[in-house]
Amino acid sequence: MKQAVSVIILSFIAGFLPAQQTSFKFDFGSGKTAPGYTQITPDSKFDYKTGYGFEQSSNLESVDRGGDLLTGDFITSNKPIFFSVKLPDGNYDVRLLLGDSKGTSATTVRTECRRLMLENIRTTKGQIRTENFTVNVRDSFIRNPSGYIVERVRLKPRESDYRHWDNLLTIEFNDSLPKVCAVEITPIKSATTIFLAGNSTVVDQCNEPWAAWGQMIPRFFEAQKIAIANYAESGEALNSFASARRLEKILSLMKKGDYLFIEFGHNDMKQKGEGIGAFTSYKKRLESFISEVRKQGGIPVLVTSMHRRRFDSTGHIVNTLEDYPDAVRQTAKEENVALVDLNAMSKILYEAWGVEGSIKAFVHYPANTFPGQYKKLEDNTHFSPYGAYQLARCIVSSIQKQNLPLAKFIRKEEAAFNPAKPLAVEKFYWPQSVLVISSKPDGN
Repeated sequence: MKQAVSVIILSFIAGFLPAQQTSFKFDFGSGKTAPGYTQITPDSKFDYKTGYGFEQSSNLESVDRGGDLLTGDFITSNKPIFFSVKLPDGNYDVRLLLGDSKGTSATTVRTECRRLMLENIRTTKGQIRTENFTVNVRDSFIRNPSGYIVERVRLKPRESDYRHWDNLLTIEFNDSLPKVCAVEITPIKSATTIFLAGNSTVVDQCNEPWAAWGQMIPRFFEAQKIAIANYAESGEALNSFASARRLEKILSLMKKGDYLFIEFGHNDMKQKGEGIGAFTSYKKRLESFISEVRKQGGIPVLVTSMHRRRFDSTGHIVNTLEDYPDAVRQTAKEENVALVDLNAMSKILYEAWGVEGSIKAFVHYPANTFPGQYKKLEDNTHFSPYGAYQLARCIVSSIQKQNLPLAKFIRKEEAAFNPAKPLAVEKFYWPQSVLVISSKPDGN
């Protein structure tokens, strides 16, 4: 009852609020400010009055090389830099100027809950690089076509701290030597949105050392063409995802030609009761999701759940997901829906790694690897950043091999991936975030 009343009040207020600013041009550095830009200095701490500023950032340094007003100065740090901007629901194009007119730089960019956007962008001495990415920002309110709040996603208590529900775009500048000259943010309505519905194997995991494929996949798509909106949450099954109004929120934002990638199974298979099963309740719910997406003019894509890390005595993967992947395959065929068979690809991938090699793809770490982690971590369901990245490459590879319409929006430099020949862990580069937790996500 309390939630219903609060939604009504907020909806009433929303009708009278002035339009929120959605475009920004920031000049980073303490030198002279370029015309038309807002200056950002190390003292620009975030607050809701200004609607922008630095969060959780220390050791910020402004360097002024002189010369060009926009690129002659920059802000840098020897620790990750978090910069937040207050924005309403929507997709945004972000343009960055990175580099140093008299030095080198290296910058990895993540947004919200460690969502990978740009990977190890290096500049040579004196080089300034312009980089773009397209990002989705959201809140938990569900609005009608007139913009009035009518409902709210039922979030779990832990989600109150998640960066992807706060109506702020938070950009994390990480790597060995990030140097940020400028940030420009512009709404973009032309981009196709790929919504993701799933569980802990898909969600934007907030904290190291966990990760999932949904937070890695934005890095593989062209800016201004595709925005990834990841609505997955740990512990969810098809029915709980819908009852929490996560699907309803997606449908309220979906436009014709947008996509919904659907990957469930790990938690659905643990449900008990009359009529519960892969080819009964689960399949029926999949069909319901497909139907609702099509009503909105959207395009559903089914994704089979990847295997858990369980090997038999001969080094082959044991199926712990029962008939659930087959139910997805059958539904895709009957409903004429594109299928990404991550279950099949993960079997090839895990067996290519082998029993010992696959440990690096999952959350297996000795005690005291991370601050506050006093017990060893042994999780055979959830992934390290390395493992999550390889699974995202499987998804992208399947889109390419099937020549799905989305294939033309994959970054041109992205070569086809063979899960039988994964990237060696020694060649994977992931500058860690400062956000760390030692407790396992929901679901198994």
